[in-house]
Parts: sequence; C-alpha cells; structure tokens
Amino acid sequence: MTAYILRRLLQAIPVFFGSTLLIYAMVFALPGDPILAMFGDRTPTPEQLAALQERYQLGDNFFVRYFSYLGDLFQGNLGTTFSGQSVNEILLRTFPNTLRLALLAVVIQLLFGVLVGLVSGLRKGSIFDHASLLISLVLISLPVFVLAFVAQFVLGIQLGIFRPTVGPGAPWADLILPAIVLAALNFAYVVRLTRASVIETSQQDFVRMAYGKGLPGRRVIPVHVLRNSLIPVTTNLAADFGILIVGATVTEGIFNVPGVGNELFKAINRHDSPEIVSIVTILVIIYVLVNLLIDLLYGVLDPRIRYVK
Repeated sequence: MTAYILRRLLQAIPVFFGSTLLIYAMVFALPGDPILAMFGDRTPTPEQLAALQERYQLGDNFFVRYFSYLGDLFQGNLGTTFSGQSVNEILLRTFPNTLRLALLAVVIQLLFGVLVGLVSGLRKGSIFDHASLLISLVLISLPVFVLAFVAQFVLGIQLGIFRPTVGPGAPWADLILPAIVLAALNFAYVVRLTRASVIETSQQDFVRMAYGKGLPGRRVIPVHVLRNSLIPVTTNLAADFGILIVGATVTEGIFNVPGVGNELFKAINRHDSPEIVSIVTILVIIYVLVNLLIDLLYGVLDPRIRYVK
C-alpha cells in the first residue's frame, strides 16, 4: 500500500507541472492588456504603466515569470491580484462556501440518485424504470446554465420555494437550490450506474442463495444487493465531489454564491491573470488529490482489490 501511494504521488508530479505550465501559458496569452483593464475608461500615465508592469513582472521572459510563480507557490504564497488583494485571503474566504455547496450536492445525489437507481434496478422494465431513464436522458442533455436559469426562475421566482440568489454569508438554506442544480448534472449518471450495478448484483449466486434460505426481501436488498452495488457508486460520487468543486463556476455565478467558482468567474471578466492562475492551480491540486483518494477507496470498499507492482 505504501509503495502504491508513493508511486501515485510521483505520477502526480508531471501532471502538476504540466497542468500549471499549460494554465499559466493560456491565461497570460489571453488578448487584451490587464493593466489597461484595471483603469477602465481612464488612461494610465507611462510612469504608472511601467511601475505596474515591473511590479507584476509583465515585462520579463515567460519562463522567468512562471518559475517565479512556482517558487512563491511552494512557499504557500499564491500572489496578489491586480487590485492588490491577497489570493490566499480570497481563497480562505470563498473556499468554505464552495466546499459546503459541493457537499450538499453530493448528499442530494447520494440520497435521490441511489434511491431511484435501486428501484429502477429492482423493477427492471417497469414504467418507473422507463420514466427514470427518460428523465436522466433529459438532464444529461441540458447545459448547466439552462438548468440553472430554469430552476432559478421556476423554483425561486415563480413558486418562491427557494431564494433565487444566495444571500450574505451563504446560509445552508440558500445553498439548496444551486446544490440541486449541481446534483442534477450528475444525478443521471448515479441513477444509471446504480441501476446497472443492482441488476448485475441481483443475478449473483449469493443473492439467490439468500432468497433460497428464506430471507425476506427487506433483509436481502439492503444487506446483500444494495451494499455490494454501492462500491462503484461510492467511488463515482467521490470523483463527482472533485468535479463539483472544480466545475461550480457557472452555477455559483448565476446564483451569486460567494465561492471559489464565482470569484474565478469575476476574475476572468476582469482579466486578472494572477488570480485566475492561482485559483485554477489550487483546483487542479484538489482534483489530483481526490483522484488519489478514490483509488485508495477501492481497496477499502472491496478487500479483493490488491495494490500490486
């Protein structure tokens, strides 16, 4: 196990350097002058322009700036935005809200996705099964911004069940609607994965033997069928957690969630390159670590899996 973890961590090193180099190159290759964007309609003096370019090393060679950024990153310094704010402070303020939103979305996926998938798998070919598959196809086909605007208008404005936007402090009640939108994006995959796993597990010999011994369905289904079917579902949900944190940018922007995604959305509009690079780099690190935990989770859920050389 130790050798496997070490090997996976070593594999993550080229992924980290390659992704950060690509992100840094793409962000700083964006059209437009970020220094001029800071002044809006005003025109900076040549002295102001030269001072800001020197402060943010915009006149240096690309690789000099990149390795300087890596040096600060390894020291825990994510840099400052063009407006002078510390990116560390921005992440400390916004990341807890994104984390709470992602956790809430995963819980919604787990409760409703597994429940619908379980019933569909046990009643294969029924009206409920066909209806759940149809709904999952519709949800898969909808872009996130369409689903978010529809949910905001119908559930937030027309019906008034939820607040259409998140208020100050991002209370849990305000995060339910954006969490539903985020969960709906992967709900279909959870339903389909659970359904397929339940159908496959129900045909195993140990399940038939349990029924043959006279055990009731209320005992066989949760203990023998559902428990063994949750192995691929749980690892998929763990992967979804990383995806939700990384991919909540559009949803947070629409619902005004004070999270990392919304801050990234605003930084892109401002062409704030240092902030964009730092936030995306942290998201890449989180995604790599989550995938490592997923691999280790397989061995915990299924003891038959062995980490071999």
